[in-house]
Amino acid sequence: MTAMEAPGRMSDDTDCPAAPIYLDNQATTPMDPRVLEAMMPYLTTQFGNPHSATHRWGWDADAAVVKARRQVATLIGADQGEIVFTSGATESNNLAIKGVALAAVAAGDPRRHLVVSAIEHRCVLAAAERMAAAHGFEVTVVPPGPDGIVRADAVAAVLRDDTLLVSVMAVNNEIGTVQPVAEIAARAHDRGALVHTDAAQAAGRIPLDLRRVPVDMLSLSGHKIYGPKGVGALFVRRGIEDRIQPLFDGGRQERGLRAGTLPTPLVVGLGEAARLARQEGPEETQRIGRLHLRLLAGLSAAGLTPEINGAAFTGSEAPGHMPRVPHNLNLSIPGTEADRIIRALPDIAMSAGSACSSAAVEPSYVLRALKLADARVTAALRLGLGRFTTEAEVDRAVAMLAKAARARS
Repeated sequence: MTAMEAPGRMSDDTDCPAAPIYLDNQATTPMDPRVLEAMMPYLTTQFGNPHSATHRWGWDADAAVVKARRQVATLIGADQGEIVFTSGATESNNLAIKGVALAAVAAGDPRRHLVVSAIEHRCVLAAAERMAAAHGFEVTVVPPGPDGIVRADAVAAVLRDDTLLVSVMAVNNEIGTVQPVAEIAARAHDRGALVHTDAAQAAGRIPLDLRRVPVDMLSLSGHKIYGPKGVGALFVRRGIEDRIQPLFDGGRQERGLRAGTLPTPLVVGLGEAARLARQEGPEETQRIGRLHLRLLAGLSAAGLTPEINGAAFTGSEAPGHMPRVPHNLNLSIPGTEADRIIRALPDIAMSAGSACSSAAVEPSYVLRALKLADARVTAALRLGLGRFTTEAEVDRAVAMLAKAARARS
């Protein structure tokens, strides 16, 4: 499949338009045309409510939802009955953390200790902080190592008899580092705690098999896997439903955990995106790995000596044993400032941090957690490679970055 076309400005030395280069695939991925194709009938003629059980329109919509639920479950090695559809990973993360905490409060459970890592998505940290402020939970924040990986031993060291929940993401959204979630989950379960992982950046990029990774809850988001925005899922392992309180009231949809009419077109899109991720993910990751190394080699050949923030991807890692997904490059070019380069290159979509934090002026808290020098933090760029990124785009991006980096302001 070729790269998606987009209008661009005129290049400096040709009359042909220079298409913008999209390198912000951690913020969002473009929807795969095959996903849109799968959704279209449910946006037009097959408009039934999947909860209408008395006629063909409802039956057809329900059948589409059942298929999508199975596709999402298959991607992560779960049972389809363990998938709860949500509006995205932010809602899934909130449901997991607040839902468990609120259920414990309602049940009179004395456990009031939550454990999160310092490099979690902002919504995870904020949800834990809200439970601390509103219900007296104590939150322990575990720092990563300088490579951006949270050690299982570091998590185990802070676990207590009253630890209720541990939440550590599978892949970090800013630096792409892969966390040892299976080992963390095993250690937490030894102390009787539940375990949640935010896998929004992991799905389709690394193998996920919940028959081997013993987490209790896992969050996904459609627009991170070339699906639509506004839909996601929370895996809830069978048997723990009673330990989660819904965040809002309504019908008994989604095992009673998430009230509301399911958006059939979005759910179908998520299912198709999950199917494609499972089918094409391993080969796609290999191709993107080659692009990752090509981009780094190009910057080095241009004399920019890029510094990788977080564990490095080398290309020699065995599948399932990568310290970093190759889709992510978070790098600092010495002597530059990321904001200046971003402003100088409006035709390259990139960022200096997460999309949720890009409006903030303070440096990335994820990079701060790695204890990097101030100059390295302010120089950090996040480049996100994806399904539609081409070699030609990588080479153009290298040339443009090199030119901008040399243009001292």
